[in-house]
Amino acid sequence: MPPWRPHLVETARLKYLGIVEALDADIRAGRLRAGDRLPPQRAIAEALQVDLTTVTRAFNEARERGLVDAQVGRGTFVREETAAQSRWSDAPALLDLSMNIPPQPAAADLQRRLPADIRALLSGSVGMLHLHYQESTGSEADRIAGSVWLGRRAESIAPSRILVAAGAQAALFAVCECLLKSGDAIAAGALTYPGLKAIASQKELTLVPLSMDAGGIIPEAFAEICRRRPPKALYVIPTIDNPTTATLSQERRVEIAGIARSHGVTIIEDDPYVPLSMKRIPAFLSLAGDITWHIATLSKCVTPALRIAYVATPGNGQALRLAGVLRATTLMAPPLTAALATRWISDGTLNEISGAIRAESAARQIIAATILRGTSFAADPNGHHLWLSMPARWRAADFAEQSARSGVAVVPASAFAVGPDAPEAVRVSLGVAPDRGALEDALTLLAGILEQPSIMTRAVV
Repeated sequence: MPPWRPHLVETARLKYLGIVEALDADIRAGRLRAGDRLPPQRAIAEALQVDLTTVTRAFNEARERGLVDAQVGRGTFVREETAAQSRWSDAPALLDLSMNIPPQPAAADLQRRLPADIRALLSGSVGMLHLHYQESTGSEADRIAGSVWLGRRAESIAPSRILVAAGAQAALFAVCECLLKSGDAIAAGALTYPGLKAIASQKELTLVPLSMDAGGIIPEAFAEICRRRPPKALYVIPTIDNPTTATLSQERRVEIAGIARSHGVTIIEDDPYVPLSMKRIPAFLSLAGDITWHIATLSKCVTPALRIAYVATPGNGQALRLAGVLRATTLMAPPLTAALATRWISDGTLNEISGAIRAESAARQIIAATILRGTSFAADPNGHHLWLSMPARWRAADFAEQSARSGVAVVPASAFAVGPDAPEAVRVSLGVAPDRGALEDALTLLAGILEQPSIMTRAVV
């Protein structure tokens, strides 16, 4: 074979990583084979017009990843076993702690409940109707169930104000489509849900970051933004914020609602974690229901497989507008899973499942607090993620990269940042681990990496 033609993966975060990723890709594609000799480092530096230390760093990284071997006096060669493994398999991460999903404890009994209750629904007198098309608002029975489910957050929400959507992301997009047009501004915490960032990019909205502290969005920061130029909407996750885990106090909610009302700002309240929290704080839906669009998904308190979210609108007219958008985008929520959610709300199963998940999340938080003792992190005692601050020697992006190479995936703050500045922190999700033992292994590995020097401070030799 001809010698390797050096190139860069342009999407890589750093140039030396671009060289490593290009090398890895060529091994996977078979353009490099076991035993192939790589060009000298100086030749690669000249070909790519980078300095020699960048190439040296790339070769060191490639050796750490097991892609190549260096032989004194002979050069650098593709490793024998690496070529075969890279071409035919992608080794999975040991554990993906980047996905923010609820744990599935045995007490939730989903493996039995899901098939048994779906079977019961389909065998009923109107069972096959659950396989038909339905109204974009959701059936009347499903909207009544949604009203019952939201009763913990706000009293007397009429079913006519509630719609059933195919998950929170679909609901959030539809709400933004109702309220906002290209160029409009929407305020959110300086760290916020990546799904909102994706919608803002798609719809060409301007995201306005609001300063936050340990208690969440700072009301004074919102007031200052509104005094200068009020945004069209405020997006907020008031309970167990994603990613910071902060829960807004009642005082802050009242103050923020007052600011929004006085400046004509609509509130979009995304509140998926309420069933996990032991705190009973009135939702914006209760404090300012006439200006609030409230989204309550079941994905975070039951399972992502139950793609159901209830949306409470400020009034019947807004509900009709939202139904039109849902009809044009997702058409309807999945009728069978909507019917399952209605059954579980009616017979109390949903409360039992969310209670079991809350208890399991609490147990996992205790494990995390034990293993990460001595580090700085924020967490809700019943939530299923935590916000881990980096020690001074680590940058969040480097820590996430090193963790992934070691077999555990976490998410750096840059994924949540509204604007160019992001704190040196990562979100660690505790729910995806199949059991507590696997979680202990993953967290122990992360704790060990935190004790190491950053990969960015290693000497280049």
